[in-house]
Amino acid sequence: MEQAAAHAPWQRAAAGAGLLGADGRLAPTIFAEMTALATATGALNLGQGFPDEDGPRAVLDAAKHAIDHGRNQYGPGRGAQELIDAVIEHQRRFYGIGLGRGDVLVTAGATEALAATMLAYLGPGDEVIVFEPYYDAYAAIAALVGAVLVPVPLHAPDFQPDPERLARAASPRTRMILVNSPHNPTGTMFGEEALREIVRVAERRDAIIVTDEVYEHLVYDDQHVPIASFDAARERLVSISSAGKTFSVTGWKIGWIMSTPERIAQIGAVKQYLTFVNGAPFQPAVAVGLRLPDEHFDTIVASFARKRDILTRGLRKAGFAVHDANAGYFVLADAAPLGFDDATALARRLPELAGVVGVPLSALARPSRRDLRSTLRFAFCKSDDMLHEASARLAGLRDAALEPAR
Repeated sequence: MEQAAAHAPWQRAAAGAGLLGADGRLAPTIFAEMTALATATGALNLGQGFPDEDGPRAVLDAAKHAIDHGRNQYGPGRGAQELIDAVIEHQRRFYGIGLGRGDVLVTAGATEALAATMLAYLGPGDEVIVFEPYYDAYAAIAALVGAVLVPVPLHAPDFQPDPERLARAASPRTRMILVNSPHNPTGTMFGEEALREIVRVAERRDAIIVTDEVYEHLVYDDQHVPIASFDAARERLVSISSAGKTFSVTGWKIGWIMSTPERIAQIGAVKQYLTFVNGAPFQPAVAVGLRLPDEHFDTIVASFARKRDILTRGLRKAGFAVHDANAGYFVLADAAPLGFDDATALARRLPELAGVVGVPLSALARPSRRDLRSTLRFAFCKSDDMLHEASARLAGLRDAALEPAR
């Protein structure tokens, strides 16, 4: 359906995210719709990417200690010093990247970090390249500032960027390339050569590279390679990460930006008028998390890999064609082998048919991506018991006489 004309900023943001109808009415996100459906039907909600189990006890206890010892008021605008120092130590420890205190800015999660960065550097008519499917906030924020989203499609089975498509997508108006690796929702890791090609394209177009690396520690069969480890990228790079996914504290909203002191100051000039500061008692707790011994990070990875495998086996047994997830919270399952070519229709029927909720992958891409039409995204960041139960419920789909909704 053709989008209504968008004049007010809220209309631009909604239209960018595909939530503004031709009649001007605002629609809920697919995540809100599916969560409401799960609540109404009692279905297991594998639609939204938040864990139903708490993270490391040391991190939770550190937050309680901070609350009990007066860390409840405004903190420094750049972020708590112990968190900034922990981020610096983390980058050196895991990637051999050297940062200074002026290279880090703490934010209200990665989404605010993205918003502050895009608001700082994009204007009307500027182009921002993204890799599709993509996190829906990218489109909404770009539209809010009047920038043009230029998607580079990722295709099954490996969902790797195509260098030729990337080169064609770049133009003299390209101002930013937004890189999400480990990738949501496909669970892929962009290969090192693909990352280096992104850097080369950015250099040719004098574009900023913004990386969204919130799943950096949820990598199961490989190693995360940050673009920041490439010397050629440093001066045009803004790297973003957060604590929510790694430590299963998505409600804390503690993220951070890493860049040059000049860019940190420029982005901070915008960020200070968004939230100013946030999460005072959670920031020292996240610092504790980033300094946990290696075995804690290994345990986190092993736990999520086990959950991924439980759900993957269940979906395959149910008859879905499943794409292997190498990272993140999500697994993609193609419903075409079950006779469904419309995952949106199936998602709305799935609570009735199997008592499970998923999200159609097409909600994270343009309508023209017909190759994604039959694919659902399921979250495996849930308890083992829930995943086993969901698998058991989904197993009945293969034998059910299903007719796609008309």
